[in-house]
Amino acid sequence: MSNNQTMRAARVHDASGNFTIETIPYPKLQRPTDVIVRLKASGVVPNLRNVISNYANDKAYLTLPDLPAIFGLDAAGVVAEVGDAVTGVKVGDRVYINPGRSCGSCHACRVGETIFCEAYTFQGYFGFGPKSKKVYEHYPYGGFSQYATAPADGLVKLGNEVSFETGARFGYLGTAYAGLRKAGVAGGKNVLIIGGTGTLGLGATLIARAMGAAKILVVARNEETLARVKDIDPRRISTFVSGSGDMAAWAKEQTGGVGADAVVDAIAPSTANMQVTKDAFGCLRRGGRLVEIGAQINEVPINMHEMMCSALSVIGSLWFTVGEGQDLVNMIEAGTLDVSVFENHTYTLDQANEALSDAEKRAGGFVNVVITQ
Repeated sequence: MSNNQTMRAARVHDASGNFTIETIPYPKLQRPTDVIVRLKASGVVPNLRNVISNYANDKAYLTLPDLPAIFGLDAAGVVAEVGDAVTGVKVGDRVYINPGRSCGSCHACRVGETIFCEAYTFQGYFGFGPKSKKVYEHYPYGGFSQYATAPADGLVKLGNEVSFETGARFGYLGTAYAGLRKAGVAGGKNVLIIGGTGTLGLGATLIARAMGAAKILVVARNEETLARVKDIDPRRISTFVSGSGDMAAWAKEQTGGVGADAVVDAIAPSTANMQVTKDAFGCLRRGGRLVEIGAQINEVPINMHEMMCSALSVIGSLWFTVGEGQDLVNMIEAGTLDVSVFENHTYTLDQANEALSDAEKRAGGFVNVVITQ
């Protein structure tokens, strides 16, 4: 049991998205299956201020924690305390907290599909419906604090090879990995990644390479950043500047006239281009799959007759499981997933406002904005 009585946290009190550093009570273990983690790093989501602005919108789709609130979606640290019923996790373990929380008793939870839970909630970010309010009561601590509670079965063990800064990137890496799995990416497959220079898209590119994809076709707007992406693996990565020509013709040329086995759309909502996503259907081979992971916010017209005749699939992929997070650790430890390209921009907890301003610049996927402690 810790002797701590208080801890520091960056909290928001209104819809402005400004953080105030405050001293609050140290967390308590509410359940015997919970742990307390001493946080070492937390990722900063560029869209966070937009999420917080929903406090001013009574009809917002997203469910937010009651104010004052502690945000911070992706947190990594060291286990400080464990509940009496916790096995397999011990004090001192280096972990990533997968923030996906479910109620544990609805139909989806009972059949092992927790991501489809009616109360599914991102600890330290937002929930997907009114039932998320109950989840926040149990897990109110986001990554922008010194300590956080979490269920033991929500932890990914980082081992000794994965840095806390990389762990704080797992939300993006895990989302990309889950999408690639749904797309059927594997050895010998060809995949096209839209928005491949962004935080989510670069992760998808790196992981597709680790998964053995034969050709990785990367589409984005920034020619200079695209060149950096291609340099990661010039033999397997080909790049295309969005809007520079016929993307479908280029994709067919790169794949011997067949087309890509899969498209992963990783364009962020704030930069979503409906036309690029629409054009991506023409890049697919017969029987190909388009998986959406970037939250394309515009309506995309789809020719259902063409979809049927070409046996194409469109799949929405939300977040990732603890098991998929553990896969990422294993790939990093094995050396198949190389995350050395990330450039960490680190800030202290006292600099939370500066960290968010940096993340909002959206300087590209190579930059990893992290609050470290």
